[in-house]
Amino acid sequence: MQTAPFVELLAAPAALAKNPLFDIIVEDKVTIQNYCNALIAKILELKQSQFPAFIDYQFNQVKNPEIWICKLEKLLANNEAFFSSKTAMSRYNKLYILIEKKRTELQSTRVKEPVVKTPKKFINAESEDRHFSLYELKKQLEKINDDNQKILLLTKEMFEYQQANIEFINQKTPFYDAQCTKEIENIYALQKIQAAIEEAQKLKLSSPKPNKKLKFNGNLNQLVDMFYQLNRELFIDGKPYIDENTNDLADWIVNSFLDKGG
Repeated sequence: MQTAPFVELLAAPAALAKNPLFDIIVEDKVTIQNYCNALIAKILELKQSQFPAFIDYQFNQVKNPEIWICKLEKLLANNEAFFSSKTAMSRYNKLYILIEKKRTELQSTRVKEPVVKTPKKFINAESEDRHFSLYELKKQLEKINDDNQKILLLTKEMFEYQQANIEFINQKTPFYDAQCTKEIENIYALQKIQAAIEEAQKLKLSSPKPNKKLKFNGNLNQLVDMFYQLNRELFIDGKPYIDENTNDLADWIVNSFLDKGG
């Protein structure tokens, strides 16, 4: 059997295998030859339906999956004779399809999204090794929910700007460090307003509720007559039981009672 130059030879004896179904089993010393022999044996042993899980398992074991998949392809090509039968050829084709699929997946993960360059008009200043953009900084701040983290980022940016060797300043934009300071002041101001709103809400919730009106289910004239007697006809020590002028007493009755209709 011909070998392929695998860089990582991850194999183990059966007694130490973590996953006997998918581990490459080598009982003797792990060499290129023994590893390749065991790998071909594993491919011929597994069901075709198990190939995807086997490839995924090996990918999770090796440090460089792309190199491993290339060496597997090379091993299959070097030992095509082992897959001459109709059944074995089906396995061979199935593996090649999986190899191409995995290679495509690996390549797609390396494709990075294009970096959108910040327009020059949104750059406040440039130094030797970076540029300073309040436009970009505000986008970062929008992703941060914690005010303390926002203040930390703004302070860091302000100090970096002040210590940088500035080569270009956009005269049409505010000074970067002054704007960072302004943003910090805005955060503190909003915190004070929010604290005041919360305190007002607490006071509103804790303030005493107006007295609940009492419901009188009798006739209205009975209620009025009762208070009339206490105010005008019934006396104690020469004074009426309720010593109040008529208008104020009427207001108190209206604000303290509900009739039977609500």
